[in-house]
Amino acid sequence: MLLRGGGHFTDDTRLTGPLHLSFVRSMVAGGRILQVDLQDAKAAPGVIAVHGARDVEHLGALSVNPAIPLLAPLPFPVLSGDEIRAVGQPLAAVLAETPMAALDAAELIHAEIEEADPGTATVAQKRWQSGDAPAVMAAAAHVVDCTVAHPRLAPSPMEPRAIAVAYHPDRDAVTVWHSTQTPHRTRSELAAILNVAASRIRVIAPHVGGAFGMKASLYPEDVFAVWAAFHHKRDVKWTATRSEDFLSATHGRGLTSRGWLALDGNGRFLALTAEIEAPVGPWLPNSGLIPAWNAGRILPSGYRIATLDITTQAVTGRFGPTGIYRGAGRPEANCLIERLIDKAARKLNIDPVEIRRRNLLRTADLPCSTACGDTLDSGDYHRALEMLCTRAGYDALIADRDRRRADGALTGLGLAFYLEPSGSGWETARVTLNADGAVTVASGSSSQGHARETSYAQIAADTLGVAITAVDVRLADTARVPAGIGALASRSTAIGGSAVLIACRQVAARRAAGETLPITAETRYENDGQAWGYGACLAGLSVCPDTGTPTIEHITCVDDTGTIVNPKLVEGQIIGGLAQGLGEALMERVVHDQDGQLLTGSFMDYAMPRSTDMPPLSLHKFETPSPMNALGAKGVGEAGTIVAPAAVLNAAIDALSPLGVTDLTMPLTGHTLWQAMRDTGQGSAP
Repeated sequence: MLLRGGGHFTDDTRLTGPLHLSFVRSMVAGGRILQVDLQDAKAAPGVIAVHGARDVEHLGALSVNPAIPLLAPLPFPVLSGDEIRAVGQPLAAVLAETPMAALDAAELIHAEIEEADPGTATVAQKRWQSGDAPAVMAAAAHVVDCTVAHPRLAPSPMEPRAIAVAYHPDRDAVTVWHSTQTPHRTRSELAAILNVAASRIRVIAPHVGGAFGMKASLYPEDVFAVWAAFHHKRDVKWTATRSEDFLSATHGRGLTSRGWLALDGNGRFLALTAEIEAPVGPWLPNSGLIPAWNAGRILPSGYRIATLDITTQAVTGRFGPTGIYRGAGRPEANCLIERLIDKAARKLNIDPVEIRRRNLLRTADLPCSTACGDTLDSGDYHRALEMLCTRAGYDALIADRDRRRADGALTGLGLAFYLEPSGSGWETARVTLNADGAVTVASGSSSQGHARETSYAQIAADTLGVAITAVDVRLADTARVPAGIGALASRSTAIGGSAVLIACRQVAARRAAGETLPITAETRYENDGQAWGYGACLAGLSVCPDTGTPTIEHITCVDDTGTIVNPKLVEGQIIGGLAQGLGEALMERVVHDQDGQLLTGSFMDYAMPRSTDMPPLSLHKFETPSPMNALGAKGVGEAGTIVAPAAVLNAAIDALSPLGVTDLTMPLTGHTLWQAMRDTGQGSAP
């Protein structure tokens, strides 16, 4: 349907005489608002209303997942009225008969702001401890340390944020079309913030052109659009421009972590200490603390480390909102532990594969409870590592690297293991088997273009013994499907798919008992805990000695994602994740100047990988069903983003190691690598 142009996205929604929204945004990164002059805008042609902060100051706040203890809650201003803490915060809103009239009127609004540095503050913090890390570090034969700074990233889905609100005067209610990962969350949050009954709000997530975590939360602009529909009793529509998304949508990553790994003389891991600082913006999205949480609690990874001391904190700064982005703390944790391990391997002169082999948990160790409170459920980590070496031809690649180095080439290999915890909690499904053999599946989960409808239809068809074409899957409409969580944290197949499976089994059992059709079964399924996918990746990289330009020559991956419903969809998720992981590793970076001004506000300044940037990929898999959910599935949607940055970073450092380079900072642009070579005194002259 999408390839034929038959998709229906939020901006395609036709409303009745809608009011179009335009927002006036702060041009400074911090300060006290002295005045916002709305009068000229109110008199502009086509303008119906202009609103400032006072009109919406009575509205409630967005709820936040307290993944780590919140020390100081941040405000959630729909329109800022007193203080500015980031460029792009909305100060006023114009409602007009046409989009251009709204934009023109917004240009007439002048804001007087007394600039001031908003400073920084720690808003949340958590610590995990096991054993006496300082004592173990002091007595260890070897200690290596490493700092990893992740670039701030713009998620950049194909479809920007969008909302369309139809007002129903006969019942003083609204239907909201929202480009979101979480339609039921949109409904419940809107009801709470606006203080209206949830029954007066219907939310539909039509086709969503990508989300990547950026569309997991409700934004101030979304709240204002729905408030305006109720207030003016008119339809309202807003679609962000690409520049608005760069400026005011949530960014990802930007996290900095430092770690210390203690080892004995044989390369066995003894203790890990880490300090993590995760950025947050002027307000917290629903999952704004998740990156800080994941970046800490996942750090032991799949390795046996008895002693831990890990601290993570979320800190405000002079930049826009920061939230979850595909991986959400998982890549950050993985980069730190995998860099530490490579440093240890180099210091002890142990092969990178061998040092991991000595320290990975074994199948007999699983399930394993970590000091961070997690339970690693199932798998064979060593099998993934050994399969990677075999399928990639590791020994031959090492020999080829060394031969090319002897001829003067700058070439390296980078290895990384990874874990991917999928979500926990509940999801719903309602399955009906009709008299004509047709099946209707209604799920509380949702989709952002990753063919969830196909996998759910497969589960139903296989369980009920019908053709997949007989299955109609319905998602993301709060009036037509049971309440659910949505698409987050690689949870939808493991939990949502399990809910569909259980409901289908109930229907099948009742049919086998002779019950008359149609039969409907509805279930609220909750898993037994997180399912942990895992795998390993090997990247080959070369660097041009004259320009520093990196070339990824090949990538081999092995993944265990538990029970696989559709191999092609799994492969697509891995490839897509690798593309985004390579983007972080090689080219993507949001930049602010010292005054907090955004310097990368368009694709003229912000680089993303193109199809020609993708290297040859060799993907391999095996299946170890998870005992944590009925389907046995594990997460896969974030695998590539977790493992690729660590593997590529290790490969680049390996390539430049003959020059004495021991650390690099992402993104690994030609300039970054050229400068690193120059700093050693062995690079080419300009």
